Amino acid sequence: MKVVIAGAGAMGSRFGIMLHKGGNDVTLVDGWPAHVEAIRQNGVKANFNGEDIVENIPVVLQSEVSSADKKDLIILFTKAMQLDKMLQDIKPMIADHTKILCLLNGIGHEDTIEKYIPMENIFIGNTMWTAGLVGPGEVKLFGSGSVELQNLGDGQEDSAKELAGFLSESGLNAKYSDNIHYSIYRKACVNGTMNCLCSILDVNMAEFGATEPAHDMVVTVVKEFAAVAAHEGVELDIDEVVAHVESCFDPNTIGKHYPSMYQDLINNHRLTEIDYINGAVSRKGKKYGIPTPYCDLLTQLIHCKEDILGAK
Repeated sequence: MKVVIAGAGAMGSRFGIMLHKGGNDVTLVDGWPAHVEAIRQNGVKANFNGEDIVENIPVVLQSEVSSADKKDLIILFTKAMQLDKMLQDIKPMIADHTKILCLLNGIGHEDTIEKYIPMENIFIGNTMWTAGLVGPGEVKLFGSGSVELQNLGDGQEDSAKELAGFLSESGLNAKYSDNIHYSIYRKACVNGTMNCLCSILDVNMAEFGATEPAHDMVVTVVKEFAAVAAHEGVELDIDEVVAHVESCFDPNTIGKHYPSMYQDLINNHRLTEIDYINGAVSRKGKKYGIPTPYCDLLTQLIHCKEDILGAK
């Protein structure tokens, strides 16, 4: 299958490596010139569960995408605020049969994707794989993970199941979900706690979890997400979601991991996706008349941190 990874950062590189190793025709597309050039010159360097590997995968700077072979599958891993521009740039790769799988953090991305491709070709999901960006062209990949996905178009369940099977053939542990919006909100609760709090406090997830206020903070944020989700017909099990979030604290699994927002903001002084995570809950709360004071404050604090660090 001809696959494009649109957004070849840490997680995009992981999926690109695993799909390429699985025998697929993979192309990476990214907007960071230094990253693209490093991959062109040296391949994607990765520490893959303790083993140093190099995977030579074709890569294109998104501003240089022109007429190209049409692709069978595009997996979106760009940052949420860069989604519309990425889809504009990769339009030459999209054919009538092209499927798009969106695995971005955050909520509501289908509204943007629908401008570029019919609903029956859109699939959304989330992933519990982890990855870290060491520097241009170099990533650290460890642990195991999974993918859940669902079709947005009516009657496309079989296509969604086939897509999950395809990803699983390369070890990505994908499965079909008949309630992906629950899973997306559940994952958003992880992002809405671990990402922003670790970035503000300058700690990994285990270090945050070891603090005395951590539990109460997680519960409060999850309740705000749950209140907004309920207004949209998604009923979160608050106790289960809190337990799921707090499983990230375990240093023997992923607790020593620094979340993607930390990597972007603290390590690389890049703008974050906060407006599509806690900021989305804050906006929806105002729209629905639901108080979301923690999400309001966390969004503002991350934007303060962006300004302090000169993030771009």
